Amino acid sequence: MDFSLNEVQAMLADSVDKFIANEYDFDTRQGYAGSATGFSADAWATMAELGWTAVPFSEEDGGFGGSPVDMMVLMQHLARGLVVEPYLANVILAGGILQRIATPEQKERWLQPMMTGELHATLAFNEPQARFELASIATTASREGDDWVINGHKGIVLNGDTADIIIVPARTSGDERDTSGITLFAVGSDAKGVSRNTYATVDGLRAAEVHLDNVPIASDAMLGEVDAGFAALDATIDEATLAICAEAVGIMKVLTDKTVEYSKSRVQFGVPIGTFQELQHRMVDMLSACEKAQSLLVWAVMAYADGGEEAKRAVSSIKYLIGTDGRRLGEDAVQIHGGMGVTWELDVAHYFKRLTAIGTLFGNADFHLDKLAS
Repeated sequence: MDFSLNEVQAMLADSVDKFIANEYDFDTRQGYAGSATGFSADAWATMAELGWTAVPFSEEDGGFGGSPVDMMVLMQHLARGLVVEPYLANVILAGGILQRIATPEQKERWLQPMMTGELHATLAFNEPQARFELASIATTASREGDDWVINGHKGIVLNGDTADIIIVPARTSGDERDTSGITLFAVGSDAKGVSRNTYATVDGLRAAEVHLDNVPIASDAMLGEVDAGFAALDATIDEATLAICAEAVGIMKVLTDKTVEYSKSRVQFGVPIGTFQELQHRMVDMLSACEKAQSLLVWAVMAYADGGEEAKRAVSSIKYLIGTDGRRLGEDAVQIHGGMGVTWELDVAHYFKRLTAIGTLFGNADFHLDKLAS
């Protein structure tokens, strides 16, 4: 079987690599991460101009009709720059919901401006009590005439501080953990009753706690059918899980390459530390972990693209591997770099922070191991 990239995918990878090399070095990234918004509006506009924000969407919706493999390529190469622009929140999370269940009018209102970089969006999928259980939703939406009123609390909302709209899953019927009875709404961040507490995350991104207190929602802001939003929510989170796993594999490769290079130049006892047999064994283990993760990622993406019974198992398999082997690889990279490995000035520490955050996003290794077992 041929696993090489096709011409379009190779061009996509090349365009990302050139952007990272020419416009997004580590110091530039740190400057963006430390700004008031946590990212660069100019860099985001460039990403939109290059068409990256339109990759996963159908041509009917104004996108490029990219496949899961295209998204894998894009995320792996964006990982090299530790890009802080809210691609995951906008394109994969919010965009994933909108492309699945929004009406043509809603796509014109929200999805297309998001693809051009004019509008920011996010998906508030997480709640404090949920502990990775996607259906655990205590936020409620009740009818008030033809419209709705939402009450609840959403936690760790990625890009929650700059999002113009927040897609909110709310319970409209059933018990707190039922998969039925969940409805999705597009809530304006400036709507009456919406309050946000924003903060920086450990990996240099931005998030917010979002409180919804009697927020009035017009009927045309409801996405999809009443009580039937879980399927779109579940599919979007699966797709997002694959996307961050692709990013993690990209980070693992960068950490391995940087560690091997460092071991050739760092001298101890008069010789490069790369000549020490123990460190050679550890770096071989790092390389083996990269190859295993890449192989499993390719299988997971292909299984997800085909659908069927293997798709869920594939997603949990690669997420478990990232949470175990990926974490060990990151720890080895930091340890081999010694004291420098934990300094703010060295990019290795920041790659490790992002890899650690990915390990818990959308469920940690234990959570996905339980899913595989069941």
